[in-house]
Amino acid sequence: MAILLCFRYTIAMTKYNDIYEEAVDNFGLITSARAAELGVTNGELVQYARRGRLEKVGHGLYRLAKRVPEENDPYALAVALVGSGAYLFGESVIAMLKLAPTNPARIYVASPQRVRRNLPDGLIVVRTDGAETTVYDGIASQTAAAAIRSCKGRMMPERLARATQAARREGYITEAECSKMMKELEAL
Repeated sequence: MAILLCFRYTIAMTKYNDIYEEAVDNFGLITSARAAELGVTNGELVQYARRGRLEKVGHGLYRLAKRVPEENDPYALAVALVGSGAYLFGESVIAMLKLAPTNPARIYVASPQRVRRNLPDGLIVVRTDGAETTVYDGIASQTAAAAIRSCKGRMMPERLARATQAARREGYITEAECSKMMKELEAL
């Protein structure tokens, strides 16, 4: 009997270790779909949550309960909550990259599909057919240039000009892109 219990405990620990290894590289987040690919059932995820190892943060989304928070956690969580194909959009990309001050109470996430989930206040979903995307700090995002362009009319031109110059200094856009964008902003 003791051998059987040790065997079950070892299998359970191995599954949790698989979840942990996957989540630690993804801001502590794991989806139930990704857990299933690792061989962990939804029932097992619920048990890990009851035991305090995971916390449920959204529909089919769990986070490691004991981990050191990172600066970009809110952005990663917002994209994960919206779901597959989602990416950080507009002002939120500018904020995450620290290119210009923005409203921290709102996080903009774009999605190519309709989102029917209940989402937290301050998480604004923008429906798009597609945009220039990339990955910054492990988070799917609109490119810096596209994010700055998408904020025309919503942010002051002077602030967008500073964001453009900061994006150039940080290497997010090329010198040619910077010149073109500055001319576009001067026309506003």
